[in-house]
Amino acid sequence: MTQSAQSIWTDIERIRAQAPLIHNITNFVVMNNTANALLALGASPAMVHAPEEVEDFVSISSALVVNIGTLDATFVAGMRLAMRQAKALGKPIVFDPVGVGATNFRNQVSEELLALAAPDVIRGNASEIMALAGLNAQTKGVDSLYGSEAAVDAARRLSALTGGVVVISGATDYIIQGEKTSIISNGHPLMTKVTGMGCTATALTGAFAAVNSDYFQAATHAMAVMGIAGELAVEKKPAPGSLQLNFLDALYELTEAAIADRLQLTYA
Repeated sequence: MTQSAQSIWTDIERIRAQAPLIHNITNFVVMNNTANALLALGASPAMVHAPEEVEDFVSISSALVVNIGTLDATFVAGMRLAMRQAKALGKPIVFDPVGVGATNFRNQVSEELLALAAPDVIRGNASEIMALAGLNAQTKGVDSLYGSEAAVDAARRLSALTGGVVVISGATDYIIQGEKTSIISNGHPLMTKVTGMGCTATALTGAFAAVNSDYFQAATHAMAVMGIAGELAVEKKPAPGSLQLNFLDALYELTEAAIADRLQLTYA
């Protein structure tokens, strides 16, 4: 077993042993999916967005995940309070800029939140990362019109701006912090036919960040586990409906041997 595979497995054992509470302010489309994925991995999810209680929940949580998929004024107010509290308490913040670049509202909210409390990890598709970095990237709603490799320079720019880790999801995943880059080649094209898989990757990143303070390593581990679980799920039945169920089972049943056998991780 490689050192990288051993490191991933160590983090999974920590998650399963500690069941860290992951506070999610996420979108209505994926709440059930991401909560179940966190449970299957071994973490404990809380889907809390009311401004009246987000600061209290951040205080008892191990990580904060903020996803702007279905924005409204109440969500944004909760995001502001939660991110400010997490930053004050030194809790890891994982940010998913869903659909940024599609509307002025999303752009404005994203810029405000990044200025308020720079995330430790940002995960998005190529279009989202390019738009967040200030490039005039085209987007198709919440879908990317670019391959992940097209956003590498933008991710470096965004990492320099925030000081954090930037993850570009795609057929190949790039995880970037400063001059460091890891590349994950795991996964399956069928994963794009199930809504919220990217959002699930963001939530799982929160779980890994809760147990591993090296956020570059934590993000790399989360993306590897996403890809491997996706492969295992597709092998059981190559269809979108079954993939949703089998993906959760794959997370729950994931073994050290499966990681060692399947991991496709390189560093550049």
